[in-house]
Amino acid sequence: MKKIGLDVGEKTIGVAVSDALGWTAQGLTTIKWDESDFSTASDAIKTIIEEHDIKEAVVGLPKNMNGTIGPRGEASQEFAQFLEEEFSLTTTLWDERLTTMAAERVLLEADMSRKKRKKVIDKMAAVMILQSYLDANN
Repeated sequence: MKKIGLDVGEKTIGVAVSDALGWTAQGLTTIKWDESDFSTASDAIKTIIEEHDIKEAVVGLPKNMNGTIGPRGEASQEFAQFLEEEFSLTTTLWDERLTTMAAERVLLEADMSRKKRKKVIDKMAAVMILQSYLDANN
C-alpha cells in the first residue's frame, strides 16, 4: 500500500510517495497553492492519489520545540482533516520538527545552489517526513 507524505506550507506543499512495500520515500513534486482555499490543491492531490493508488497520507506536523502545537501545526491538522473528508484517506500527523533544516543541510552538503534549493526544499522535507514515518513503522 503506497503512502503520500506532505510537507504543508502556506504557499507550497512538498509531496513524496512511498514504494508499494512502504520501505522508501521518493520526492515527487511541489504543489503551489493558496492556504486560505484548500481546493486550490485538490486537483493536483487527486491526480497523485489516483496515479499512485495512495491509501494513506502522512502529514508533517510542525510542533514547537517544547512539543506544543502553534498556528502552523493547527493548519496542518486542518489540512489532514480535509484530506480525510475529501479523499477518504487514512491520515497520520507526523512530528516534522527540524525536517526542513535537515533537508537544507543535505542540499547544502550536495553543494546545490540557493536557487535550486528553494525549488526542492519542500519536496525534500516531505521525503524526510515520510521516510521517518516508514522507518518507525517497519
